[in-house]
Amino acid sequence: MSAGARSPGGPAPGGAGQVRIIGGTWRGRRLPVLPLEAVRPTADRVRETLFNWLAPRLPGARCLDVFAGTGVLGFEALSRGAGAVTLIDNDPRVLAQLEATRARLDAGHAEILGYDARAWLAQRQPVAYDIVFCDPPFAAELIIETLGLLTRGWVAAEGVVYIEGPTEPVLPAGWRCLRQGRTRQAVFSLITMAGHQSNPNGDQQ
Repeated sequence: MSAGARSPGGPAPGGAGQVRIIGGTWRGRRLPVLPLEAVRPTADRVRETLFNWLAPRLPGARCLDVFAGTGVLGFEALSRGAGAVTLIDNDPRVLAQLEATRARLDAGHAEILGYDARAWLAQRQPVAYDIVFCDPPFAAELIIETLGLLTRGWVAAEGVVYIEGPTEPVLPAGWRCLRQGRTRQAVFSLITMAGHQSNPNGDQQ
């Protein structure tokens, strides 16, 4: 969720604030938002919609957040029953805050890695994740590149990827959209690889 544009309902970029977990074990717990231009947490109402979509998939799910920022998507997933989450960011200040949040929540199933997400996806041996959160900096236009890297084997057979950006995405070949929503500032989508047997309700076909 690192980005340079504001998501509705979140703190303005460059200004410190808080974002809250809205469901599950840690419902109501607040996470700090660092006063950095690159940190743009996903809005409460967008997350509510997203996690309603993901509800059938979350219990025990293995999740990956490749542009973690505040970590709210990953920690929200754990709060709602995900089995484990890996959070990636390359800003030392963000990483320190993620570590502090993990300690405060006693989130033992949260793995925090300090890497450039694209380099990590390109160079590491792929491990299949059930849910991938991909909410990169709006201005950097990284979604298409990141989706290309995820096809190396990072998405499980029935897995899904959440993407968020300022405009409706033109998905590259090999991907299809399961769900989509929009606000005045962003378009958010749940997608899967075209050959994967996922449907919008999380059931296997």
